[in-house]
Amino acid sequence: MAELVRTNDPAMISVIEGLLTSAEIPYHVADRNMSVMEGLIQVIQVRILVPDERMAEARELLVDAELEDWLSD
Repeated sequence: MAELVRTNDPAMISVIEGLLTSAEIPYHVADRNMSVMEGLIQVIQVRILVPDERMAEARELLVDAELEDWLSD
């Protein structure tokens, strides 16, 4: 699994989950519970992970949706 996005913005997480689901790209949201507990200090951010072999497709999906600024490096 590779990191696609790292953020604590719940609206953006929801949008990206919807895009990935619509494109039938499997994903995993890591650290969601930890970020809620520590969310005020922004130390632990939610990570959206996709399979390595689907990373290029997932990145292209976000670029097409004009969300490239949210992509992890």
